[in-house]
Order: sequence, then structure tokens, then C-alpha cells
Amino acid sequence: MAVAATAFYVFSELADEVSEGETRAFDEAVLLAFRNPQNLSDPLGPRWLEEMMRDFTALGSFGVLTVLTLVVIGFLVLVRKRHAALMVAGAVIGGVLASHLLKWVFDRSRPDLVPHGAFVTSQSFPSGHAMLSAVVFLTLGALLARSQENVRLKIYFLSIAACLTVVVGISRIYLGVHWPTDVIAGWVVGIGWALLCWLTMLWLQGRGKVEPESNNNG
Repeated sequence: MAVAATAFYVFSELADEVSEGETRAFDEAVLLAFRNPQNLSDPLGPRWLEEMMRDFTALGSFGVLTVLTLVVIGFLVLVRKRHAALMVAGAVIGGVLASHLLKWVFDRSRPDLVPHGAFVTSQSFPSGHAMLSAVVFLTLGALLARSQENVRLKIYFLSIAACLTVVVGISRIYLGVHWPTDVIAGWVVGIGWALLCWLTMLWLQGRGKVEPESNNNG
């Protein structure tokens, strides 16, 4: 609860700074650091790196996250954990709605310093890719971690989830479609949302409303 509350507090403070324009210098400096000074339309690195970043950014797209979530929900239903499946669906759907609401409230324009390396249509703050990848990957990583008794496997699953979340966010900055503070805001509010949903699931499991996690012997 303390970590979730801290994440939401950090988001509110960052949103306030963004609204007042206090982060402009930081955003511009970081965004330009990913570009060739002689040609701002050219991201740093070879062409294969730019293509790889497009692949990474697709991991946080609505389509990919939807398919991944449906696969996990289907698995939970098949192993007779229907209430857990509903919780996962609720966490992701709630995250999507929260992302759209926050974008509408803040209505921040996309970066105008560099050409965009990917097609975008929505507002900029917070980054939907960063937020939803945090919600989905961390929620599913936590589910996998709780299904294991081995501490190394728990750390492995959570580390993979965190790395995927970070890579997606960095790719958005690299492609010039988000300000760095958009991504940071997406990360912190996504982490807070994922933790809040996970704590709710644990509370419901304790009351017998959601199926308990199975151990390796179950």
C-alpha cells in the first residue's frame, strides 16, 4: 500500500510540474540526446536499432497486450480460476480506461522537436504504452511469481516483467512519440495501478472470494 500510494503521489507531483511547464528543459534535453545533432529526423544508432525499437514499442501496443491478456485469462479459466481471470480482466480494462481518462484530462501535445518514428493519434500524457505495459506485464509477472515457491524463479518472472516495461517506455522516447516525463508518468501510475489491483486480489483471496494460487505440488 505504501509503494502504491507513493507511486500515485509521484504521478500527481509530476503532473503538476508538467502542467506548469517546469519539465520542458528536461524533456527537450533527453529527447534530443537520442537524436543525431546534424539531423533530428535521424535517431542515434544504425537502422537495425531503429527497427528493433519499433518492435519493442509494439510489445506495449493495445493489440499485443490484449492478445497476451486474453491468453492468460483463457488459461485461468481452463484451470478453474474464473474469479482470478475476472480480476486480471478488470485490472487491464480499468488500466485502459484510466489511461484514456488521464490523457483527456491533461491533453498534452505530442513532442514537436523531432519527427515521429511511429504513428500516433492520442494525447501524450501519460504514455499509454508505458502505463499499460506496466499494468499488464507486472500483473502477469506477479501471477507467475506467486505460482512458484522457488525465490529465484519469482525474481526471474518479476525481473522480466520490469525489463519489458522499461524497454517499451524507452522505445517511445527513442522514436520521438513521447516526452520523457510522459513515459515516467506512465510507469509510476501503471505501477501504482498494478499494485492496487494486486492488493485487492490478495484481500479477496484472503476472504475466499478469489481462488488461491497453486503451489508447485498442486
